[in-house]
Amino acid sequence: MLPTLKRVAGEHNVFLSPKITGYEDFSCYQQHVPGFFYFIGITPKGTDLKRAAPNHSPRFFVDESALLLGVRSLAHLTVDYLAG
Repeated sequence: MLPTLKRVAGEHNVFLSPKITGYEDFSCYQQHVPGFFYFIGITPKGTDLKRAAPNHSPRFFVDESALLLGVRSLAHLTVDYLAG
C-alpha cells in the first residue's frame, strides 16, 4: 500500500513511523483480516506537532482540508487492493 500512498499524497509526504501502542481495538480486527493503520496529517500547517493538542482533548483541532486526502487515499487504496 506504500506505493499507492506515495502516489496519492506525494513521495515526500509519506513515511513509516515507529510502531505505537494506542488505545484502539484495531489489532483485534487484524487477527481476522489484513490491514494497516495510517495517519493522514490533520494538524493545521504551521503548528508545532510537539505542542499540538492530542486526540480527545477539548483543545484538539482538525484541519478539515486534510480529510479530502483521507477520502482520496482510502478510495485509491481500495481500488489498488482489489485490482492487485
